[in-house]
Amino acid sequence: MSQVIWAAEGKVLKVRSNGDLITLDPAFVGQAAEVDLMNCIYSKLTRYKPGSEWGWELEAAEKIEQIDPTHIRFRLKKGIKFSGGHGELTAKDVKFSFERVIKLNSPIKPHWGSFDRVELEDDYTGVIVFNAPFAAVWLVPLPYAVGQIISEDAVMKTKDGGNFGVKPPAFSGPYVLADWKPNQYALLTRNPDWSGPKPGFDEIRILPIDDVKAAERAYQAGDVDFTVIGLDSLAGLKSNPPANTEIAERASTRYAWIGINMDHPKLKDINVRKAIQWAINVPQILDAAYAGQSTAATGIIPPGVVGHRAKTLVPPEGDLARAKEFLEKAGVSDLTFSIDCGNESVNSTIAQTVQAQLSQIGISVEVNLRDSGTFWSLGMESEGDRWKDLQLFIMTFSGLPDPYDYVTWFVQDQVGVWNWQRFRSERFDELNAKGLSISDPNERTKLYQEMQDLMEESGAFRFLTNETTPVMYRTAQMQAAMRPDGTPLYIDFQPV
Repeated sequence: MSQVIWAAEGKVLKVRSNGDLITLDPAFVGQAAEVDLMNCIYSKLTRYKPGSEWGWELEAAEKIEQIDPTHIRFRLKKGIKFSGGHGELTAKDVKFSFERVIKLNSPIKPHWGSFDRVELEDDYTGVIVFNAPFAAVWLVPLPYAVGQIISEDAVMKTKDGGNFGVKPPAFSGPYVLADWKPNQYALLTRNPDWSGPKPGFDEIRILPIDDVKAAERAYQAGDVDFTVIGLDSLAGLKSNPPANTEIAERASTRYAWIGINMDHPKLKDINVRKAIQWAINVPQILDAAYAGQSTAATGIIPPGVVGHRAKTLVPPEGDLARAKEFLEKAGVSDLTFSIDCGNESVNSTIAQTVQAQLSQIGISVEVNLRDSGTFWSLGMESEGDRWKDLQLFIMTFSGLPDPYDYVTWFVQDQVGVWNWQRFRSERFDELNAKGLSISDPNERTKLYQEMQDLMEESGAFRFLTNETTPVMYRTAQMQAAMRPDGTPLYIDFQPV
């Protein structure tokens, strides 16, 4: 592939992403792979530091400080330009970008927590105003997707400021999107208007490869030089790695679970949902799908993040006898359900294992493997009525290093957006709001542990794993740069 498609000279970084682009509009991002690319073509006030410890550093901001619990003042660096003749990046663009996420009712607006507005002081200075203290601000919104700054002038000329999809009207980062072929590649080249530190590579070529096994083959073939690898391949690759290859294991902030649509007529009875919970044997699933290289999750919040639970309410191994008792309480038999998931090999294995486990209590399961674009729209009410047919599904989210980013997607306002379980709890919503203003880590831990208890007690969640993130890359070509969870930071990669 690399010899046929690519003929450019210069230093080229070839990487694999786990999904194709659906949008490059920061207000509508749905995949971490999109954020990885956005980090190269836009600017943020701050950004994550590469390394093994979570932290942030200045990017577009020359200075930023918390002046009281609900106000953060920033001063921009001068001379950051938007492409296409759209002028310098100013505080007006910051205000427009941040407030636009709320105005357009973005599906990821919860990342902004209690954000209210940006007040302008001059062309380069502004104050971010919150309605209440927001403990997650430094590690969730500012260095991530909703913190991306876009050009007000360019975007307002595109659909009056609405969703611009995969066609950014202006760039302000060290790279521009030079070419994109759906399901084939995205090509980034240097931004001629960029005045900041020069990144290491002349081009970045991003190949979307959904399946991790296909990604490993692409690495062996030389088509990519950096990729995540499957946990079931980890032991073999560690003992016999490809030439000039570093294999690194990072603690993951991902969380995988089986969700159950509580509003589906066949799943409204909590006894049916609990029967499913108790019939699912998580260690069996992990042995089959991850070759025993991943441990069972105790909730959605992983180890190392405030709010992590010591154990689940339903034992990881489940209990078939208890599962059958719940079905007897429900007074039902000969049930048939569907389980939807992305078409990656890991998901397929999980689904088939669940299919076999539920058959032991008389439940038949039909497996629906979906491409990424189809799957990620299944539970979205904005995409039509397919959510009404959704029953069981395998879901994986990527979290950020604050517990707020794990729980906020399951409040009632997120029903039909990211809360596909359609889980509703007044107490959960109350705790979610309260957690924003608590700074004491012990108090926050108790609060977020209770929230995970409420999720599990609903019968709508069966937690699977937090995974780990093993990656491999060619040491002869690069010095890789990653967040502590293994997420690549492409602009910090350096050629060797």
